[in-house]
Formats: sequence, structure tokens, C-alpha cells
Amino acid sequence: METFLHGGCDPQQLSPLTLAFLGDAVYELFVRESLVRAANRPANALHGLAVRQVKASAQACAITKLMPLLDAEELAVYKRGRNAHPGHIPKNASHSDYHAATGFEALMGYLYLQGRIQRLQELFTHLQTEDMANDPSKTAATF
Repeated sequence: METFLHGGCDPQQLSPLTLAFLGDAVYELFVRESLVRAANRPANALHGLAVRQVKASAQACAITKLMPLLDAEELAVYKRGRNAHPGHIPKNASHSDYHAATGFEALMGYLYLQGRIQRLQELFTHLQTEDMANDPSKTAATF
């Protein structure tokens, strides 16, 4: 799989918040596709499951699980995103979770723009596998 649009865009030249803007959508697409493939459910149920996975606290937890798998370049992108100053933090997220989630999203956006879709799939699969291993009652549909 390649990126949806083709063109010259060097992700290293983009601000971490721009990478996070795109990475938010990239991760949400992975989550939504996973939920749809796992079970045919009403849209409102799918939405509720997706929201639980893409909120800041869940993304902060996700990046913690992925940290041992990241190479130096990926870790640097994450840290750039984590250390960015977004301007405002939603009331329902802690400062630390929101910053970690921004770093996570920046990494997702960076990998996507580099065309490293297989790497994104590896990271997402690791999250699903680890989550189901830690809680056998969970399925891919409730990841």
C-alpha cells in the first residue's frame, strides 16, 4: 500500500504538529478498519469503540508499548512531537497524556508520509497482539 496522494513532501521538513495532524487521521483509519473487519456492528457502536482507542490516554498507553520497538529515527520523531507546544490541551486529557499522544500521532504521520505503510502495520499489529495477550477477553473488535 502506498500513500493516497503522490508528490514531493519531505516529512522531515514539516512541523511536528503538522505530522500529528496527519498522524491522527492515519491512526484512526487503522483503528476503524480493524473494527470494521472484526465485526459488523452498528455505526454508533463502532464509533464508541474507536473513540476509546484514539483518545489521548489510549494513545499515550500505545506509545509506551511501542517504545522498545522504535529505532533511533522513529524515537526522534516521537520526541519532536511530544515536545511540541500545541497551544491548548483538552480538558479531558492530562498534559502528559496529550503530549505523549501528540508524539505518537507525529510518528504515525511521519511514517505514512515516508510511505512506510508496512512499518505502520507492524506497529499497529503489535499493539493489537499485546492488548489481546494482556486481556484474553478482548478481541480485535474491542482492541
